[in-house]
Amino acid sequence: MTELHVTLEVNGEHRTVDVEPRRLLVEVLREDLGLTGTHVGCDTSQCGACTVHVDGKAVKSCTVLAAQADGSAVTTIEGMGTVGDLHPLQNAFWEKHGLQCGFCTPGMIMAAADLLKHNGDPTDTEIRHAIEGNICRCTGYHNIVLAVREAARAMREGPIAAATV
Repeated sequence: MTELHVTLEVNGEHRTVDVEPRRLLVEVLREDLGLTGTHVGCDTSQCGACTVHVDGKAVKSCTVLAAQADGSAVTTIEGMGTVGDLHPLQNAFWEKHGLQCGFCTPGMIMAAADLLKHNGDPTDTEIRHAIEGNICRCTGYHNIVLAVREAARAMREGPIAAATV
């Protein structure tokens, strides 16, 4: 099978890979680029564990061919923050216990980041709507909503306010 040369900007870094035309973006991220924070949960786009941002928009990477993302900027959970400098969403998920097993967490955070980029002060209903394509089997969603609400507050009030939480 003929391979395609695909160029991506992944988490701010220029990356090129040769892929079969049928190869999924999630496979390239995990297997070729070693970014295993993007999870594969269902292979049918039902669970949202594979959510990443492509050109600033949250997408389920199990529904995108790597060739379709050629030339795009891709942000994965690894690009959201670092251990020493967590993104406000990552910090809020930790502080508000928005995770249990953690399997859905990367996708939840990526979906929530897309929401907060467009709506800095969402209602609980808006948060629930934004994450409705992401399935969590552990938390019951209550603490996830609390975490997103807290991250929105921290992002609105800036790093000084977030550091005092």
